[in-house]
Amino acid sequence: MSTGEIAKLTVTALKENITDKDTSFSLDSSNKVVCMFNPETLTLAKINDWSFRHDIGEDVPEVIFSGGLAGTLNVKLLFDSTENGTDVRNQYLKLIKMSMVKPSDNPDKKGQPQQVLVQWGNFMSFVAIIQCITQTFEFFKKDGTPLRATVDVTFRQAWDDKKKAGQNPTSRTEVRRTWVVERGQRLDWIAHQVYRDSNAWRHLAEHNGLLNPMSLVPGQVLKIVPLE
Repeated sequence: MSTGEIAKLTVTALKENITDKDTSFSLDSSNKVVCMFNPETLTLAKINDWSFRHDIGEDVPEVIFSGGLAGTLNVKLLFDSTENGTDVRNQYLKLIKMSMVKPSDNPDKKGQPQQVLVQWGNFMSFVAIIQCITQTFEFFKKDGTPLRATVDVTFRQAWDDKKKAGQNPTSRTEVRRTWVVERGQRLDWIAHQVYRDSNAWRHLAEHNGLLNPMSLVPGQVLKIVPLE
């Protein structure tokens, strides 16, 4: 993305799912969906779980906090292929495949869907799984080929980026946020977008182990650590 282009909401599969034991991740750039049109609205939800213990003879039960539940992002995406007459499903087929169970190499052979990185410019970037995906077809060719579809997707947060890798409480590997490098982006430009200070490129270089800040490549994932 160059500095003059409008950022598109993107969904990119992770090569390997993040776990508590391994919080590093890399993106599968060949398995990426760039939304044709940015959504007009989206809904972010965070739910806390509470349990209620009833006391005999009392009007109000005791309220006990049980913990936080994973946040969700609900978004409606529009895809259209009327210009070229091809099956519109080809434009988001990868999104469907990301929601499928990925075979596992574990002895129990139990698989799980791929984790994905949902990113929309500077607004958000988080690791999630696709909890639900619904397709609504709105326009067809005479032979029945769908040319326009609305795809409703619910992403559920799969990783808390405030968690620290490892057990050392003084570790500086805490990942607050990530930035996926796109073509034409420089480290000083990214620093300006994130920190509003282009000189903070040194901070980015230090926390990402960059010996040559000019060697950024598309698809590279940077850790965005708050300025101290």
